[in-house]
Amino acid sequence: MNHLRIIFMGTPEFAVPSLEILIENRATVVAVVTAPDKPQGRGQKIVYSPVKECAMKYNIPVLQPTNLKSPEFLEELKSYQANLQIVVAFRMLPEVVWAMPSFGTFNLHASLLPQYRGAAPINWAIINGEKETGVTTFFLKHEIDTGSIIHQEKEPIHDDDTVGTLYERMMAKGARLVLKTVQSIEANDFPSIPQPADVEIKHAPKIFKETCQIDWRKTSEEIRNFVRGLSPYPSAWGVINQKTFKIFKVSLTDKKNHESAAGTIDTDNKNYLYIRTSDGWIAIDELQPEGKRRMNIQDFFRGNKL
Repeated sequence: MNHLRIIFMGTPEFAVPSLEILIENRATVVAVVTAPDKPQGRGQKIVYSPVKECAMKYNIPVLQPTNLKSPEFLEELKSYQANLQIVVAFRMLPEVVWAMPSFGTFNLHASLLPQYRGAAPINWAIINGEKETGVTTFFLKHEIDTGSIIHQEKEPIHDDDTVGTLYERMMAKGARLVLKTVQSIEANDFPSIPQPADVEIKHAPKIFKETCQIDWRKTSEEIRNFVRGLSPYPSAWGVINQKTFKIFKVSLTDKKNHESAAGTIDTDNKNYLYIRTSDGWIAIDELQPEGKRRMNIQDFFRGNKL
């Protein structure tokens, strides 16, 4: 058996269950590396990352480098004598960092690699209408998300899943896979399978506000998947009657009348708002006007008219 001394690297909420499951199973986590503290909100109050909050709860030393190549950080990292590093939702590491431990560095990625390499794999799997995704642990190497696969587990995507509901399940499943991977490495019994190079890759690039705009010229099903894949965050948005709305939920409708142009509105200003797509109509179920709260369509029409 290998005695593992682990450095855990991560920042957001997604990484917390992975850190906690290691601690609960008595893994030796000697330090945590996370993002520097940031001022947030109107009062610019300093906020710790979720991973830092978790590490402090268990009295684990926290490193917060601004430069991952700085000699001071590298010396401090070396001083913990870790022989394994684990990365869950952290930034890109230089080779001098990921190659440091004798067992290397493995990453948890929220897709079935080699598919959906990139920053937003959960979003893009739903946007593209996939019926299945999963989680993968793999050893880091130069090219991002391309290292040899250790373990992989599948997760179905339900028809009513949003990125919010799928994220929750993937976060828990990912934590269990991190533990399984650590136990395999500890037992010196782990696969390390190169990713196939002969498949067509679907990518999962970072999502920006401008890429969240709904194109009413797409099909109703494409728009429904697009909204699901961005709900509740960062949220799809669309222009209706020259006003911008965040759109959180839509549904397919069997409304006929296919003469209108894409983007045409049909509403009774009480119970329904339909928008013409390339192949039919879609019903807007939940939306948020600028400067107001999120609401269902009936609540919206109580105080607004189109």
